[in-house]
Amino acid sequence: MPHPSPRRARVLLAAGTGLALALTACGGTTKDDVKADYAAPAPAGPADPGAATKKDLTVGFLPKQVNNPYFTTAGKGGERALAELGSHYKEVGPGSATDTAGQVSYVNTLTQQRVDAIAVSAQDPGALCTALRQAMRGGIKVVTYDSDTTPGCRNAFVSPAGAEDLGRVQVRLLARQIGYKGEIAILSAAQTATNQNTWIGHMKDELKDPKYKDIRLVGIAYGNDDAQQSFQQTQGLLQEHPDLKGIISPTTVGIKAAARYLSGSKYRGKVRLTGLGTPNDLRRYVKNGTVEAFALWDPDRLGALAARTAVALASGQISGRRGETFRSGGTTYTLGENGVIDLGEPTVFDARTIDRYHF
Repeated sequence: MPHPSPRRARVLLAAGTGLALALTACGGTTKDDVKADYAAPAPAGPADPGAATKKDLTVGFLPKQVNNPYFTTAGKGGERALAELGSHYKEVGPGSATDTAGQVSYVNTLTQQRVDAIAVSAQDPGALCTALRQAMRGGIKVVTYDSDTTPGCRNAFVSPAGAEDLGRVQVRLLARQIGYKGEIAILSAAQTATNQNTWIGHMKDELKDPKYKDIRLVGIAYGNDDAQQSFQQTQGLLQEHPDLKGIISPTTVGIKAAARYLSGSKYRGKVRLTGLGTPNDLRRYVKNGTVEAFALWDPDRLGALAARTAVALASGQISGRRGETFRSGGTTYTLGENGVIDLGEPTVFDARTIDRYHF
């Protein structure tokens, strides 16, 4: 670490205050306001890629859920990157991955505190739009990471990897493990999670390939990124579909909970499990044969890129337009359509490679 990191701040709102802020964000919306929220963002001023990087900025990180190991790792990456850039990290967020009203309240809090930028992983693609656009009108730059809003509600989106690659690779991994034959199910997070639904859409599209003709998707369950709910949903899928051959869980909380259930059951080694998880969470399950292979990107790098994108926006080096470029950690990134920035291809972890990674 080149510099000591600033102490994290977590803002805890009283229930009454949170309700009031949520009502303020949601109330009094006209038809024209709704159209504005979902339209493409107003064109920003021209970017100057040679502009100096501003110092002493404050970037508020708003994950889907605090105290979630995945988002904790992403936050550490963001915190480190901001320290290197001479700026400050602040984290706020709900304790539940389905507390959308809480996320709205935290956006309002960060806006009132006049942070320079907000980096948010959205629980819902549209619910935060009114609050985020209000922040943008006040000059705050908005970056989404991990899970996006509709494009008009932020300046840029840092995608963990190409959404299509992520969806398809999970199907390919499971298909090989079950010999391209049998019933499979998906254990997702929340029904409204943008990233989950996008990946599931690509999974379904991948399954249309004739080589998967003997694989049948029989169910999708939702564990709401809660360990106990995901554990119970895994049990429920197996009870409802006794011939199940495999499960895909595109959520770090879900795949760990599913692995925990399978590891202690008669299904270990018989029902295959893959999805998106962290090496530290799944190492023991790879080594005991519960999980053969899974995929993910490095959440530390994701958080760092979200932080550097926020600083580049606040410094005027980029504006969110397609084709703009900026440097981050020695790599040049190019903004794609609707201001999307891809972190890179996902990494596959298995018994041969997992000990190389520690996150």
